Amino acid sequence: MKLTQLLHKATELKNKTVAVAHAEDDEVLQAVKLAIEQQFARFLLIGNREKIREIMLEIDLPKRYVDIIHSETVEESANIAVQSVRNGNADVLMKGNLPTAILLKAVLNKEYGLRSRGVLSHVAAFEVSGFDRLIYITDAAMNIKPKLEEQKQILENAVHVARAVGVSMPKIACLAAVETVNPAMEATLNGAVLTQMYHRGQIRNCIVDGPLALDNAVSESAARHKNINGLVAGQADILLVPSIEAGNLLYKSLIHFANAKVGAVLVGAKAPIALTSRADSAENKLYSIALALCTSESQHEEE
Repeated sequence: MKLTQLLHKATELKNKTVAVAHAEDDEVLQAVKLAIEQQFARFLLIGNREKIREIMLEIDLPKRYVDIIHSETVEESANIAVQSVRNGNADVLMKGNLPTAILLKAVLNKEYGLRSRGVLSHVAAFEVSGFDRLIYITDAAMNIKPKLEEQKQILENAVHVARAVGVSMPKIACLAAVETVNPAMEATLNGAVLTQMYHRGQIRNCIVDGPLALDNAVSESAARHKNINGLVAGQADILLVPSIEAGNLLYKSLIHFANAKVGAVLVGAKAPIALTSRADSAENKLYSIALALCTSESQHEEE
């Protein structure tokens, strides 16, 4: 699948609404305009009303599919957007021009937030030149150094996203620096345990193998050269990283060195969150909206 196919899948959804926290940003509203042109959803734009209207006029964003809710501060924007999703007025939350920490503070609010019992984690779907499938990376933005049980939940969150997009049985590589178990390297131990949990039926709807080094996870020739067999070797859909540093470096390397396209979503809350960097392009923000909408539809079906 390519990200353009993800856009097509999002156009098949009906009656969806996205709440954008602090929407007063050119790239954010360009992404909203693109989504409206493809008839993804309606949008609640929260932020300074005059600034939003000014940008809308500049980029010729149609008023028909948007409602503007005025707010004075980024904190107020985050609170209103989160409560809009909590109250059922929107299906998906989107980060606008505000720091992630402020948005997450509202998301995790005990009274009106979107907390759930599970781990909140970030899933990025990359379209990389030379690959015939999307490559999902988790977790590059939320969990600093997750323990084994947290890694299991992060893995399961990523499986939910991949299946929502159409990967019926995602192949997951638990990444480490080497493919052999080394007691001095925690990533290899966790990879081996997660693999055993999969074989015992404790992890479902996917195929898990690890530890695997990155080359053996995504390159069939590298896996053959090292005599690494299995259903995941060289064919991984999801790359489970051992720490936020590893994930963040891999994420940004793909964007800046490989010129990859990406859509990113935060999952594990009561509704998906389209979460991108404020520096991301309108195109990548559009892919993130589509990914969040598809994940939302799947989440509703499971409920």
